[in-house]
Amino acid sequence: MKPTRVFDFIEQQKQKYNGIDVCLAAKEKGTWKTYSTDDVLQIINQVSNSLLQYGIQKGDKVAIVSENRPEWNFIDLACSQIGAVAVPIYPTITIEDYNYIFNHAEIKIAFIESNALVKKIKSIQDRLTALEEIFSFEEVENIRSWKTFLKDISDEEANQLAQIKQNITEEDLYTIVYTSGTTGPPKGVMLTNRNVVTNAIAASKTLPVEEGNGKALSFLPLSHVYERTSVFSYLNHSMSVYYAESVIKVGEAMKEVKPDVFCTVPRLLEKVYDTIVGKGMETKGLKKAIFFWALNFGLKYDPREKQSFWQKIQHKIADSLVFSKWREALGGNIKNMNVGAAALQPRLIRSFWAAGIKVCEGYGMSEASPVVCVNRITPETMMVGTVGPTLEGIEVKIASDGEILIKGPNIMKGYYKQPELTAETVVDGWLHTGDIGELVDGKFLKITDRKKELFKTSAGKYIAPQLLENKLKESFFIEQVAVIGSNQKFASALIVPNFEALERWSQEQQIAFDTKQELIKNNQVFNKFKKEIQKANIDFARWEKIQKFKLLENEWTVETGEVTPTLKPKRKIINKKYESEINEIYD
Repeated sequence: MKPTRVFDFIEQQKQKYNGIDVCLAAKEKGTWKTYSTDDVLQIINQVSNSLLQYGIQKGDKVAIVSENRPEWNFIDLACSQIGAVAVPIYPTITIEDYNYIFNHAEIKIAFIESNALVKKIKSIQDRLTALEEIFSFEEVENIRSWKTFLKDISDEEANQLAQIKQNITEEDLYTIVYTSGTTGPPKGVMLTNRNVVTNAIAASKTLPVEEGNGKALSFLPLSHVYERTSVFSYLNHSMSVYYAESVIKVGEAMKEVKPDVFCTVPRLLEKVYDTIVGKGMETKGLKKAIFFWALNFGLKYDPREKQSFWQKIQHKIADSLVFSKWREALGGNIKNMNVGAAALQPRLIRSFWAAGIKVCEGYGMSEASPVVCVNRITPETMMVGTVGPTLEGIEVKIASDGEILIKGPNIMKGYYKQPELTAETVVDGWLHTGDIGELVDGKFLKITDRKKELFKTSAGKYIAPQLLENKLKESFFIEQVAVIGSNQKFASALIVPNFEALERWSQEQQIAFDTKQELIKNNQVFNKFKKEIQKANIDFARWEKIQKFKLLENEWTVETGEVTPTLKPKRKIINKKYESEINEIYD
């Protein structure tokens, strides 16, 4: 069978491989609890039946507010089988966003993970006009458990459910995914079964694992369609999916699961790299010299270039002494690491490929279900600095103004309750992405910036902030950065330092400090960052160079509102929050 609805992936696994022992897995009280294909089929059928008995009908909206866990998939797949529309919501968003999404989507019932999240929703429940009831994944006082949906199904109910499933089509609405809203209220992206299924199948064809084998580790939020579609691509490949307990415990999960593949975002990969470099800096003498020799070798590595005999010898030495330990830290079995949601620094791609860890940068957006392009694991199908070739069945073209346009079966049905915006965004079947880019060698897509994020200085010169920010973040001392300067004489930067690296450096320089605030006001520290910025400025034209900067003591987080759940900067909020610091720069 070829899947056409998302729940077909589980049925396919049953028919094609007679099921697998570990379809989904997660830790419970320190031990991995696994669910076979048969377990998953039984549970989602029970939940589907109970949803019907509750009164959920085709088109009703069901919210899932939870971190990754098998129960997330059970509710999602159970909804899809009866035509209910799953609405995933990030656990980390603000109360205002919860209020907006619940009311805009007209959520009828909600499955919520924990007591803390239930309290959040309870605090505004009187404003949620369509919400009838909350169910919880964990035990929460006075809240019905999701387990009440796990009831035996009579023959009559089974026949009724089978008939309903049969009538669900690929064009039926599967989910509404609310975008993280960098430029205003979240938009509800409507995705059909066809959108997500075709994207997952196309993505699965890029997986470097034999079908019916392999393990995937999942830790990016399932609330984002990137990880959700990726999980379906694993299921289509009949791989076992393991959920890490949290981002903090990913390292521990890597060693236990020994995954073949996983997805990540640049920010998390940057932290992995910084941790590796930090450990290298702690070594002494010959060990330290060898580490940084290998690191510098990796920074110059290009997978597409043929190595000389001497380079091959150096590579083998570097691999034996340094790079093999990197692979070991990732479980020792990693074959592919897909990276998306934001731009990835080329130095990270070079370093990890040199270490035998094939980091494959890709590109997509929620409106495209989401994957559009991805680099593959062979030198001829990847190019550093690009997001790779398109997936099978997807077309990409560049408009006259440089905007990237996309067409394919993965393009959304539209924005929920926003037909005018839908008509502006999808024109003659082409999705207008709002991203600027070019095709290299007619094959590899290169993203240069967000169309709406380009800004003009008072001298009339355009500046692409993402390019500058990515270059600045190559510094080991810069954790987060926002380039500013719209309608100003020059470009500047707001910088959140990598305080772990900065504090270590400051101690080496014998700089005394008690607080972060005291540290960032130190003249030696200021001059250190000035040098880091001068190094980054070399690659840019005179009008693009960063002239001034401000160091900030607090990290930007989803909870404090400066970044989206996929860690993209919310520029309007940053500009407003740091208005006084920006005024100081330009006074």
